[in-house]
Amino acid sequence: MIVTVLLVILFLLNFILAGTVIFLERRDVGATWAWLLVLLFIPIAGFVLYLVFGQNLSRRKIFDWKVQEKIGIKEIAQQQIELLRENRFPFHDERTVQYKDLVYMLLVNDGAILSQDNHVDIFTDGKEKFLALFEDIRKAKDSIHLVYYIFRNDRLGNEMIELLTEKAKEGVKVRLLYDDMGSRMLFRRSFFRPLVEAGGEVAAFFPARIPLINLRVNFRNHRKLAIIDGRIGYIGGFNVGDEYLGLDKKFGYWRDTHLRIEGSAVYGMQTRFILDWNQASPNDIKNEERYFPVIEPQGETDIQIVSSGPDSEWEQIKNSYIKMINSAKKYIYLQTPYFIPDDSLLNALKLAALSGVDVRIMIPNKPDHMFVYWATLSNIGQLLKTGVKVYIYQNGFIHAKMIVVDGKISSVGTANIDVRSFRLNFEVNAVLYDRKLSGRLSHIFRKDMADSTELTLQDYQKRPLVIRFKESISRLLSPIL
Repeated sequence: MIVTVLLVILFLLNFILAGTVIFLERRDVGATWAWLLVLLFIPIAGFVLYLVFGQNLSRRKIFDWKVQEKIGIKEIAQQQIELLRENRFPFHDERTVQYKDLVYMLLVNDGAILSQDNHVDIFTDGKEKFLALFEDIRKAKDSIHLVYYIFRNDRLGNEMIELLTEKAKEGVKVRLLYDDMGSRMLFRRSFFRPLVEAGGEVAAFFPARIPLINLRVNFRNHRKLAIIDGRIGYIGGFNVGDEYLGLDKKFGYWRDTHLRIEGSAVYGMQTRFILDWNQASPNDIKNEERYFPVIEPQGETDIQIVSSGPDSEWEQIKNSYIKMINSAKKYIYLQTPYFIPDDSLLNALKLAALSGVDVRIMIPNKPDHMFVYWATLSNIGQLLKTGVKVYIYQNGFIHAKMIVVDGKISSVGTANIDVRSFRLNFEVNAVLYDRKLSGRLSHIFRKDMADSTELTLQDYQKRPLVIRFKESISRLLSPIL
């Protein structure tokens, strides 16, 4: 009798909790069904998981957008919008005109100003990237702003802190923002003490209320930015840790893509940092002028710095991918460590392939998250049927987040091709309107093909039954992975 009553109470409670998920949260239908499955098969404990992983942040505004007004970013964006509407925008490179609808979309929905005077260097090797970054930090005269999802207490992390401490002692304003969940292996906050004592500032994004126990698994700051003196910016996939130098035996060589940018696109990166910093730190950045110096033209690359996050209404980065894919006439090259797109992006790739576009996707040969890996293979299987070519990178672990279309337009940044990057994490990408640069990224992709094996539809269909089962379960959970 008692057992029956308890089961009835458990059923009613789970029914109420399921109703909460359905009616109180405005979310993707696939995610809703995935959470209902979790609640059904794991009563009570499933709701605890929902509280940890599933809360919706879209109705909350956590950034002070008045910063954009203070530094004139919002005004410039509005001016560019009006010029585009009137077909009077002064494009320096007429070849960018064919993508003016993408430029317009990112301006209207993200305030992503189009800058047309940038020079860009590409890094695919961690040692080369950090060698260049450290050199720029050593030359810094005024400010150093860094945000990283992962910051390790290892050799590279300690070298970074030592260098930043030296610059802080010289009077350079140093600010370091790290994600509390991504950098949870730091353990000791005293790791940053030398930098703080030297005058630097350190802040954690969405820190744990209980030491070492952070229940906010979603809504992490997955961005990786470095802005030096407001003139040089770094953006891409490399975090701060020895594994990004290829020193982790599990992953081996770490293949990533990162950009070093000089030009007025750095203004967009600096704005993004200030917004993130002011959310996480009690010491707001109030005197903005020094962080936006006058920058002479450094090159001819057109760039928009695009941000997205769970607090925004539109999935700007995902939408930029879809627009780029739909514009393709010849080829699409895409590199990502995780491939869990929603139906809109998956269908865009299918339509491109079915239309005769040469679609090629490169993924790692080893997982760092098992469910994510099996979900990736499940989605890859759907694309193979449409003629998409899939390459499994074998020379270590590929972590690059890059897409290039027709050798004309490309995007590099922090966003993976997955639901977590599109909806649950805070991300930032650089959209590049430049044929030479996009051509170089295409060449890098083709070079990586030499270190990869092609996964054919015939090979995929021969996979064992146990892998098919893992894919099926992971596919059901993919909207919440």
